[in-house]
Amino acid sequence: MAIEGPLRELGIHDVFQLLDLSRKTGALRVTSELRDDEGDVLFDNGRVIHASIRSNPTSIERILRQAGKIGDAEMAAAKDVVGGAGLGDRLVLARAITQHELERQLQMAIENVIFELMSWREGFFSFEERAVADVPVDARLRISTESLLMEGARRIDEWSRIADKVPSLSVVPTLAPVEEDRASVLDLLPHEWQVLMMIDGERDLRGIAASLGSSEFEIAKIAYGLVSTGVILLRAPERTSTHSMAALTESTEAMASAQAALDGGRPEDALKEARAAVLHGTDATAARLLVARSLLRLARHQEAVDELRRAVQADPITPEVHRELGFAAVRVGDFANARASWEHFLRLAPSSLDVGRVREGLDALTRLEHLLEAHANV
Repeated sequence: MAIEGPLRELGIHDVFQLLDLSRKTGALRVTSELRDDEGDVLFDNGRVIHASIRSNPTSIERILRQAGKIGDAEMAAAKDVVGGAGLGDRLVLARAITQHELERQLQMAIENVIFELMSWREGFFSFEERAVADVPVDARLRISTESLLMEGARRIDEWSRIADKVPSLSVVPTLAPVEEDRASVLDLLPHEWQVLMMIDGERDLRGIAASLGSSEFEIAKIAYGLVSTGVILLRAPERTSTHSMAALTESTEAMASAQAALDGGRPEDALKEARAAVLHGTDATAARLLVARSLLRLARHQEAVDELRRAVQADPITPEVHRELGFAAVRVGDFANARASWEHFLRLAPSSLDVGRVREGLDALTRLEHLLEAHANV
């Protein structure tokens, strides 16, 4: 039996929970027209055993090379091995990598795909029950779906922690001035060296993640560590770089039109222009905020909440997104989400001019919850 539908009606988190609780075995496909992308996840009795995404194709060789676990010598050794069902087995038999490390790297790769899919708030999902005997060789892992959902929530919290040094994915890293004795004490891991080699004074963190085929979350964490140890500095982006001028112009014009339409009392026009700005992608977070504000003007409150959740997943370190999500969530009676969003905002922007308004909202929400609880106990 097929299970399918739009993500705006059943979010990807709910889909994963449904497949976990019902112990489903089969294939889940998630497609997004907005991203022009699709992902596939295989389940065995409710557990994730394999995941892939079209925009960032992975293989065992690429995963292990990017992690610095193998090189040309290890690949050559594996080719000489007789036996083994696939490359992973041959690398283990050649003693190029341990079975434990192989499984650890593959699990991390699967998790990165899952967390990317969990950030999608628009699109379509389809699950087909079927046997999973003919799955890729690396699909021997059985990852708890519940643990994946919990880790997704943890990552949002960790974004809050690193926001003081990495305020946005649009910041551009540059090398810090080197002291005379710096080179002798610099000790970086392979993935840190990868990021360091991508720094050219123009690419922002989002661009580096795309170039390396890594998750934005992981690149932000690496940047946080490099900033904390004084290896790199971060600066605001220069929006006038030639390679992004065309997209920036289109996005700026669309956002200006959206704001003008919103100010002029034409929310339908504002919504259309704001969605066009999202597609251009040069400042997707600001564009999504305009989309959400347009939806609120149209009294499409749940859609606004969904749009803001999408914005949080894509860019969880911009305070305004959490602030707006809190107020939108209250409109649909999602008090738990409202409280969590406002608390995130206060952690991210403790000196913002909106802190007073958000604290008032939290106080009012607390009073309302106490009132409802008292009424329920009567």
